[in-house]
Amino acid sequence: MRTNEKSRSLKPSPITIIGEGLTEQFYFKHIRSFFEYHYTIKPYFFGTTSFKDMDTKIKEVIDYGGTAVCVFDTDVSYRNAVENERLIKLRNKYSGRDDVIFCDSHTSIEYWFLLHFENTNRYFKDSASTENELRKFIKDYDKKKKFLEDIKWVSELCKDNKLELAKSRAKEFGSNGESYSNVYKAFEIFDKTKDL
Repeated sequence: MRTNEKSRSLKPSPITIIGEGLTEQFYFKHIRSFFEYHYTIKPYFFGTTSFKDMDTKIKEVIDYGGTAVCVFDTDVSYRNAVENERLIKLRNKYSGRDDVIFCDSHTSIEYWFLLHFENTNRYFKDSASTENELRKFIKDYDKKKKFLEDIKWVSELCKDNKLELAKSRAKEFGSNGESYSNVYKAFEIFDKTKDL
């Protein structure tokens, strides 16, 4: 019995991605297939539109013994005092835990994608302006399912060492600039658990 308990504790906990919508869902699905990372992506954990929903899903994942990687945009919380207060409470609730990783981006995940091409943390008024800047590099970028489910756009993000550039840039900028992304933190945990 003791041996089983010991072997169970040495087994890595599953990682589950919790995200806002289709963009995050397809991005991480494609990334997983490129790099053979080990994490769970289920439609149930996407479409999280409020921090209350996210909190419920985080609790489900960690109660199961897993690690919750939460990918979301902060544009609304920057404009809305109530949402900002909810985000602060959520961060405080899980502060210091290794099994909850917040991978937020301001204004949106498109800023994370942009870091693959540009070394910038300049101000973007909203997610639409970030998307417009991204289209300079991925001309047909679109948030519709038809575009997102095609792996080519993520392939473009990953080729020529661009993913490593994005991780390095995001980490160097940190969370204090006009724009930021903590998505690199997801890759840190993916890389750490890849060969386990």
